[in-house]
Amino acid sequence: MKSLRIGLLGLGNVNRTLVDLLQRKNTELRERHGIVWSITGVASRRIGWRVNAAGFGVAELLGARSSDGFAGMRGKQCPGYGDWLDAAQPDVVFEATSLNVESGQPAIEHIRAALEHGAHAITANKGPVVHAWAELRDLAARHGVQFLFESTVMDGVPIFSLFRNSLPAIEVRGFKGILNSTTNVILTGMERGLSFDESLQQAQQLGVAETDASYDIDGWDAAVKVAVLVNVIMGVRLLPQEVKREGIRGLTGEAVRSARNAGTPYKLMCRAQRTESGVFASVRPEQIPLTDAMALVGGTSSIIQFETDIFPGLTITEENPGLYATAYGMLADFVRAAGS
Repeated sequence: MKSLRIGLLGLGNVNRTLVDLLQRKNTELRERHGIVWSITGVASRRIGWRVNAAGFGVAELLGARSSDGFAGMRGKQCPGYGDWLDAAQPDVVFEATSLNVESGQPAIEHIRAALEHGAHAITANKGPVVHAWAELRDLAARHGVQFLFESTVMDGVPIFSLFRNSLPAIEVRGFKGILNSTTNVILTGMERGLSFDESLQQAQQLGVAETDASYDIDGWDAAVKVAVLVNVIMGVRLLPQEVKREGIRGLTGEAVRSARNAGTPYKLMCRAQRTESGVFASVRPEQIPLTDAMALVGGTSSIIQFETDIFPGLTITEENPGLYATAYGMLADFVRAAGS
């Protein structure tokens, strides 16, 4: 039986859902995987660097609200991240803070320090993978721990572990897919007669889109995901700024409905392809014929098709995921790390 101490960086929707999922899967984790766990450190902008060596209660964490200043939470405050690591002594750090597209900071520094402390680092944040994947991978190996990030693309679908564990010695020559839920929901709504603004509002009400959804609408989220896949699975260094990018802001409802009626609906397509000079990657709206499985993916669903030297078309589809899918990717990484 392995007793693992957990540190949470961020207590937003992702890590809160993860806490709930850990509790739901507690019996299975203990009986099938020999894992018992406690959350000894929690940190966020509002909470500060809080530690409880005896372990925070699940109900305590899920019931915490910023409106009351987290007044009901126990534990002592630490002055900074290093002191927090020393006091909480986490075996695993779950990092789920906000994405910094430009640099990946401060998440990279947080993960680096966790690895150097001897803790496995598991993240849902794409920034550290895009900007520092090779460095953090090598650092983790030197310290005998793991840096894992299954939830960064397509929620908890096992894309990275598929290639890492199940498809050895395979060459990925390219991929195409629909990887941004917000734009897919907006386009689906526009096909059904809504205006761009009405469809965006619907996506916000579903909790898929942020109040400021420009990051999704202008294709940045998709470009970052493309860069993550190219870096990790294709083994080529690529930054989001190097992805040729066009969002859906310029599409009108009339154009979207006409395309659907013509049997070639618009989708925000992500693509990457090996060339003699490297990898060419793009994100842009394209009209896809209904004979292509990509055209049938609507709402919050996602799809990706890999072209490899062995499998000409290896397709993975995810239908209407929620936050528990993202949290599951982190939980699956937790089990992998515990077994290493």
